[in-house]
Amino acid sequence: MSQTKILYAEDELFLGKIVRESLESRGFEVIMEEDGGKVTELFKKTKPDICVLDVMLPNKDGFTIADEIRDLDEEVPIIFLTAKTQTEDVVKGFSTGGNDYVRKPFSMEELIVRIQHLLRNKTTAPQKINGGTVTMGKFSFQLNRQVLSNGKEERKLSFRESELLKLLYENRDRIIDRRDILNLLWGNDSFFNSRNLDVYITKLRGFLKEDPSLEIITIKGVGYRFVVSSL
Repeated sequence: MSQTKILYAEDELFLGKIVRESLESRGFEVIMEEDGGKVTELFKKTKPDICVLDVMLPNKDGFTIADEIRDLDEEVPIIFLTAKTQTEDVVKGFSTGGNDYVRKPFSMEELIVRIQHLLRNKTTAPQKINGGTVTMGKFSFQLNRQVLSNGKEERKLSFRESELLKLLYENRDRIIDRRDILNLLWGNDSFFNSRNLDVYITKLRGFLKEDPSLEIITIKGVGYRFVVSSL
């Protein structure tokens, strides 16, 4: 059985050595590069199973690299590592095609769990909704019209309801961090916005309750998982 191949871009050499050795001790093959300008070509050459990219790299930042990788491969999982905590960086990370975002300092156990989670879900990469219509269970969802239909009646969603359903669907069967939802849709994770998110989740559950194959599960202390099952 071949080893899982990780492309790891990190210019902090001491940290990089620790992370690389820890991953290798768990059976991963690690290809490490400190120069951001060389990472995309290395990706083409090595064809890794997952990419772990530091955001702040010399010659080319992690967001730019991820954007280039997405032009080559739409499905390979990408994790960003960064000390940055600003909302705009989280948003930018996901908008460039990142699947996860780990803030420094981090524990190796956290990074390994996140890597394993993304690899498990790699074979069921989420379908992107690009303004068209998707089917979920008994429902069809038209993003451009913000309409959810069960074939008998149409329900007009608010902009935020529509964006939340889009985010849940695109990440179906995966756990989405509550803070990431708040930062992506509201711009910050304030208490007020957090209560608003609770309201919108309740509304979506009410809309979808007639189809038992669709469920928005609360992962206590973490976030949500939108399950689309075959009954």
